[in-house]
Amino acid sequence: MSMSYKIAGLALAGLFAGGALAADLEVTAPWVRGTVAAQKATGAFMQLTSKSGVTLVGVASPAASVVELHEMVMDNNVMKMRALPRLEVQPGKTVELKPGSYHVMLIDLKKPLTKGEIVPITLKVEGKDKKVEMVEVKAEVRDLTAAAPMMEHKHSH
Repeated sequence: MSMSYKIAGLALAGLFAGGALAADLEVTAPWVRGTVAAQKATGAFMQLTSKSGVTLVGVASPAASVVELHEMVMDNNVMKMRALPRLEVQPGKTVELKPGSYHVMLIDLKKPLTKGEIVPITLKVEGKDKKVEMVEVKAEVRDLTAAAPMMEHKHSH
């Protein structure tokens, strides 16, 4: 009897494959910017919401040797990127990880990322009780921005 419950639980977990639901953190629209052959780093983006408020305290992914939470800041009229040790997600407010703002940096990529691939990313989330939980996110790789030259032949569907 317990086996059927386990299967039902797994089927239910599968429903949340696009986003992630655990540790009072909801993740929506996760994506990663695609790369070209020689490129060794890229950004991952998503929206984070929490009912009671949590803190993102770390990020990891098998796709890259180094994975960090970053923010873009103005410093003497120059946009600079810096690593963040923690990111607060206030109760009921959406924190958007997007280009030019907060984002996850995937550094020293193991291989180029092409459109349509799925990149697993683990978010380390600290709740109000100081307990750290892991939230698994599956981020789809999107095309490089149109501004970047495409070196390979592409078929449109």
